[in-house]
Amino acid sequence: MKENYTIKDIAEMAGVSKGTVDRVIHKRGKVSPAALEQVNKVLDKIEYKPNPIAKSLKNNKNYNISILLPDAEADPYWEPCYEAISQVENEFSHFGIKIHKSLFKPSSTKSFKKAADALIDSKPDAILMVPLFYIEAENVAKRCVEADIKIATFNNYIKDHKINFEIGQDLFQSGRVAAKLFNMLLGKSGSIAILHIDEAFQNASHMQEKERGFKDFFNLNKKLDFKIDVHNLKKESKITFDQTIENFLKSIDPIDGIFVTTSKAYLIANHIATYTPDSVIIGYDLVSENIKYLEENKIAFLIHQDPKKQVYLSLTNLIEFFLFDKPLQESVLLPIDIINTENFPQYLN
Repeated sequence: MKENYTIKDIAEMAGVSKGTVDRVIHKRGKVSPAALEQVNKVLDKIEYKPNPIAKSLKNNKNYNISILLPDAEADPYWEPCYEAISQVENEFSHFGIKIHKSLFKPSSTKSFKKAADALIDSKPDAILMVPLFYIEAENVAKRCVEADIKIATFNNYIKDHKINFEIGQDLFQSGRVAAKLFNMLLGKSGSIAILHIDEAFQNASHMQEKERGFKDFFNLNKKLDFKIDVHNLKKESKITFDQTIENFLKSIDPIDGIFVTTSKAYLIANHIATYTPDSVIIGYDLVSENIKYLEENKIAFLIHQDPKKQVYLSLTNLIEFFLFDKPLQESVLLPIDIINTENFPQYLN
């Protein structure tokens, strides 16, 4: 069989007009059941695949995708997301793809809602967001459905059928991974503090899921004897965050391990030698300060969530849906990468 078939070739093989073939391939206009069957038989036989690039150019349409994410100046964890956005813009701008970035303060639901309202009012073709605040993010998803805007999430999930595409890690399982690491490092018993640092825990499902998975590991392993306490650390008024951390460490008895559920393990590592020098710290993410303390062996392990990859895959999935009619994957789970002093340089390239 030839590799390339024209509409004329297919029409001759099916015994129909070129117009009929065009209507079947592009799913437009009326076609009789008999003609539809004949054309589809030929398409199946020759394993016909449409040229997506030609299709997208023919459409001659610009697609606007807005991305709602935290300001990296407030939390450096989000910096790699900006790199991913630039990469996607370079790869797809000539296809008429326009990406608008809208930032919010990661500690402010008001800032999130204001940025989300502006994006929805601008009526983009799709919104990709970080659902940092669960309740507010649910409302954004609902409004996008009502406005016929495709909605995608990364880094965290909304358990809602309204989401067209979502990507991230299994956060419950990542909590279990952290627990297993402590088990390996500390043995069969010990005391561990779970720290949720500088975020509104009651509205942050990503931290809740990590905590739930962490506790689940120890609850199911009856031979282990670990005391686990949970602390939500917010900056105290009129003092620095360093002082808040110091006050916390002064207030607790010496502990064997500290599990930080956000990218801020470095805040604890900075003071660990003074207050509880033998504590093992496990946290998340390859922000520069965490890497510094990882190299100094003040942080034992980091769990890498790869925000750059999450944004890149999210945007390319949306773009391929618009340009090439590629179905959106409903959910993508990324591997849970465990980082230590030996392998972290590989993840920085």
